[in-house]
Amino acid sequence: MNALETAWDRVTAISPAPQAWVVPLAALVAVVIVLEPHLWQVARNVVTIAHEGAHLIVAVLVGRRLKGLRLHSDTSGVAISSGKPTGFGVIVMTFAGYVGPSILGLGAAALLGAQRAVLVLWIGLFVVAVMMVLIRNLYGVFSLAVVGAALFALVWWGSAELQVAAAYFLTLFLLFAGPRPVVELQRQRSRRGGAPDSDADQLARLSPIPAIVWVTLFFVVNVGVLAVGGWWILRPVIA
Repeated sequence: MNALETAWDRVTAISPAPQAWVVPLAALVAVVIVLEPHLWQVARNVVTIAHEGAHLIVAVLVGRRLKGLRLHSDTSGVAISSGKPTGFGVIVMTFAGYVGPSILGLGAAALLGAQRAVLVLWIGLFVVAVMMVLIRNLYGVFSLAVVGAALFALVWWGSAELQVAAAYFLTLFLLFAGPRPVVELQRQRSRRGGAPDSDADQLARLSPIPAIVWVTLFFVVNVGVLAVGGWWILRPVIA
């Protein structure tokens, strides 16, 4: 029982306020990673995990049955669920992928505002653990294991200050990263051959709304969430 109480205390602990330099530095590092091509190619794996995780979370919420998950070395992924092939639930589940990282970042920003930085990391660890049960390929196991190990090390052995800094960085990274995959998606769609199996094109087949409108919605939502979440985080620093 003591071990459970200790774990619960860690999960629900009130986090100290970040030092004055933490938020600006975390934001700067997040922006550099998103903009620098080589760093982005590695970090995009985290965005893919959030993207596919969003598909899976919404699939459960709309009553679909989870079947599996694949993460690939080219940073693509596939979340597999069963249920009705058409309808509002499928549309919401499909839409969730490209806005998922940003929405997760917004939720994390709200937790940071409530001084629950360590809870951000625990939630991330829990989601990775659930995805590990569903993963169906070796590269996916490797990707989730690396991210999960980093999160576990932070929540179990990291100091309170390190946990706060990591939570702010992860949150800001998800917020800043959200729009870039949408831009990449449209570039891919604009090339010869397009991307007929992309989420936007699937949504166009599921609804009367053209794919380009769905891409625009992805982008508008992600930029809007970046503005709101960024303001929540940076406002105390600017004030």
